[in-house]
Amino acid sequence: MSDDQKSILILDDEEMIRDLLSETFSNKGYETDTALDAREAMRKLNKSRFDLLVTDLRLPDVSGMEVMEQVTKQFPELGIIMITAYGSIKNAVRAMKLGAFDYITKPFNLDEIELVVEKYFKYRNLENENKYLRSELDRKFSFKNIIGNSKPMDKVFDSIKMVSKSRATVLIQGASGSGKELVARAIHYNSNRKNNPFITTNCAALPESLAESELFGHEKGAFTGAIKSTKGRFEQADGGTILLDEVSEIGIGLQAKLLRVIQEREIEKVGGARVIPVDVRIIATTNRDLQKEVEEGRFREDLFYRLNVVPIYLPSISERKEDIPLLVNHFVKYYADENGKAIKGLSPKAMQALIEREWPGNVREIENFIERAVVMSPFDVDILDVIHFSMQETLGGSGKVPLADEKMTLRETEKYLILKHLEENEGNRTQTAEALGISVRTLRNKLNEYRQEGVDI
Repeated sequence: MSDDQKSILILDDEEMIRDLLSETFSNKGYETDTALDAREAMRKLNKSRFDLLVTDLRLPDVSGMEVMEQVTKQFPELGIIMITAYGSIKNAVRAMKLGAFDYITKPFNLDEIELVVEKYFKYRNLENENKYLRSELDRKFSFKNIIGNSKPMDKVFDSIKMVSKSRATVLIQGASGSGKELVARAIHYNSNRKNNPFITTNCAALPESLAESELFGHEKGAFTGAIKSTKGRFEQADGGTILLDEVSEIGIGLQAKLLRVIQEREIEKVGGARVIPVDVRIIATTNRDLQKEVEEGRFREDLFYRLNVVPIYLPSISERKEDIPLLVNHFVKYYADENGKAIKGLSPKAMQALIEREWPGNVREIENFIERAVVMSPFDVDILDVIHFSMQETLGGSGKVPLADEKMTLRETEKYLILKHLEENEGNRTQTAEALGISVRTLRNKLNEYRQEGVDI
């Protein structure tokens, strides 16, 4: 049996039924086996793997219900379809409670049972896909993906673990690029709301005229262009979490309405009179000092206290430089794998240069920097050279190679790498092309372009 071929065990004391179903399912591409009583069925289930059990209710030794009870305990992943000539609502309800996917009465139509089996496997495929996607989300937004083992980050991890299982409102403060949204997602996906929506709202990007509608929704005809009733972000997040990213950018007028939503846990759509209850966990982020914003009259004090139930401060890179090697190695591995490059890492000299560098863009800047370095590095060259030119270090030579700038375009970066390797290989085009992972013809064409730009080669 191939890995993707589904297998079905047919349990029925009537030989004709067993043969009929076996032939029907085999013709549909399923692997089949049969059993005439519960004892034989359990022996086969223990010996081989099956995806689905089709069983009669009346069996020679025990009832199909007893079989179901035993099977669901011993093989929880096995699907079950019940077939019987003694159909009743009571039996149907009991079978479904015990875990049966469906309940079919005899005499049955073969097309009907084929359809039920097909429906079961579609359901199971969808369920497996959802489990995979959920595991990917859990993996992506687990605590392990928030990189750091410094003391400031230990406090962050402790806060996340304590607050995740609660429904308390959280305010995450930190500089741009420090990873505030990643922390918010980690809180959601490690909470009991993780199977419900996580809705993000970039408050800084909300046009003031549409902000209320975006957050709370609107009724049809509420304003010009409102051709139908629309759910806002809070209603979309019902049962889950809403992230108010850069909450300090919300205007004073809308802040009052947001305060009411937090207090009452209910919304009113623009143009509507109906109150709609919402069960939403609120996480807000800001790169500003909200206490200062309150003092200067740009943010409501009562809203600040409503949001600041559990404050989490995310330190900037300058406050946790000991985490830079962890971050760098993490991003090198991630982007090397993503781009199919066998880059092993950085030399101590290159790493020290990165540790000493200022990173005003914080983790986001480090990630972008490493991604660019990995992408522009030749397949068989260590990332060290790219790091050095990006750090604007002079690498020596005849002076034909221009000084690199970290704000260089991709084309300028390509030019720098080609001229640098040509210089290192003393003008040998074959060796240069091999080092860069390009053909000699491509190299020749590039050099012709540079000559036309006035480069002395």
